[in-house]
Amino acid sequence: MVPQARYLTGNKEDIKEFIDKFDAPTEDARRIGVLWSGEHLFEGTVETLELLKGKGKQIVFVTNNSTKSRSDYKKKLTDMGIPATVDEVFGSSYSAAIYISRILKLPADKKTVYVLGESGIETELDSENIPHIGGTDPSLNRIISNEDYASIASGSSLNPSVGVVLCGLDYHLNYLKLCLAYHYLQRGATFLATNIDTTLPSAGKLFAGAGACHAPLVAMMGGTKPTSLGKPSQAMMDAIEGKFRFERGRACMIGDRLDTDVRFGIEGKLGGTLCVLTGVTRSAEDWKDGETVPSVYVDKLGDLREGA
Repeated sequence: MVPQARYLTGNKEDIKEFIDKFDAPTEDARRIGVLWSGEHLFEGTVETLELLKGKGKQIVFVTNNSTKSRSDYKKKLTDMGIPATVDEVFGSSYSAAIYISRILKLPADKKTVYVLGESGIETELDSENIPHIGGTDPSLNRIISNEDYASIASGSSLNPSVGVVLCGLDYHLNYLKLCLAYHYLQRGATFLATNIDTTLPSAGKLFAGAGACHAPLVAMMGGTKPTSLGKPSQAMMDAIEGKFRFERGRACMIGDRLDTDVRFGIEGKLGGTLCVLTGVTRSAEDWKDGETVPSVYVDKLGDLREGA
């Protein structure tokens, strides 16, 4: 039997009952989806967050967007009128940095990370004092040359200290970067990804996500997939729980995407999952197959104000 999600919009008593069950809501802080679209803040967002905090709820802004650091997101939140601290933000780039520095046991001579991604990853690697190459290096933003083929094949242009290939969303992805990443992997580097989102929402449409950026490497590696450090990976959930010390049964995941946000909460055995219909998921029809079904759903986050 397919699980049923309860529709809360317009039902004051059910909303109040649902909110009262939880201590630690975790909000998906994607650019489009739960809190805002582009530069447009969804109606009632700030008031809803104030309501939850006023009821003593701890809020963590969890994002798979690897292009921004926690400081970048804190600034974005405050610029949008949402009070937040850096410590309330938990991004996939930070999750990856924590995993590499504190969990992954790399040999002493293999501590460098080759990055496919933007400055958000580099900032969080720096915060954990992890050496890295690639990323936003402007010398890699070009067409591959015959000399590159030769030097990569011989290994003369490869950094021997690279022990990890970390992939995120790369706005400047090209053939040269992919070839370098592939040859590091061929030499035994650990394959990691900030997240596996194949698409991301922007301007009301879907565009290529981080998962699409590392998909060529998966194909080149014969189907070998990277370890993901973003939603729905439970490595990220473990890291969040370790930092914030919350009781999972008293926590709720709020998001707009079934395959990452809702799945993240379900597999993490949180007390509930709330899906908003302002982002990737637009209708209850999206979970009719019964594979990933939220506990409850609302039209928009601001509808929770009805339970005040």
